[in-house]
Formats: sequence, C-alpha cells, structure tokens
Amino acid sequence: MGLYSLWPRLFPRFTPVQEQGLAASPLVPPSSFTAPLPDAAHLSSPSGPPSAHPVSLNQATLEELDTLPGIGPALARRIIEGRPYSSVDDLLRVRGIGEHTLERLRPLVTP
Repeated sequence: MGLYSLWPRLFPRFTPVQEQGLAASPLVPPSSFTAPLPDAAHLSSPSGPPSAHPVSLNQATLEELDTLPGIGPALARRIIEGRPYSSVDDLLRVRGIGEHTLERLRPLVTP
C-alpha cells in the first residue's frame, strides 16, 4: 500500500469554515485590535543591551563580553584566552571574528 492510497485517510478533505471576520470572533476581543504597540525601549538582543561605555578587551569578564552583539559565551572565552590586546584590530586573530564582526564591535570596545 503506497502513500498515494493512504492520502485520503491521512489528510481528509478540507472544508472551509464559514467566514465570520476577526472582530466577530468570541476568542479575540475587538479592543485587542486597537491596543497600542509595546514600547521597544525594554526590548533587547538575546545577549543583552549594549552598554553606554566601551568594554575593555583586556579587563572585561566573560559576562561583560557576552553582552556585546554577536558575541556568545564561546567567543567571549576565546577573546579572554587571546589577551592581551594592544588595539581593537588584534581581535582579528581570535578565531570566529572577521572583518564584519570587528567593524560591528569597534565602537563598543577598547583594548
């Protein structure tokens, strides 16, 4: 018995539901369509909000480095293992950091 012969049993014929409109739905109150959007100020990237002051590559903890965009725990560990840094450009010797990542991090870090 092939898939073709099972098809009608696996996926019964679709029957459209009578169209009611969103506002008439008992599950969604009409007021939810006019609610204001949440303020984006409290939203942040998964690794945390960017800090107001630059992060020192030579003194930052793993948690501080993890708050930088595109830097996770593994890359933060590699940055710490590559210390000391005399310039921000020295980040290029860390495996996983290329030109694009360096340019994104440049305004956020100091040696």
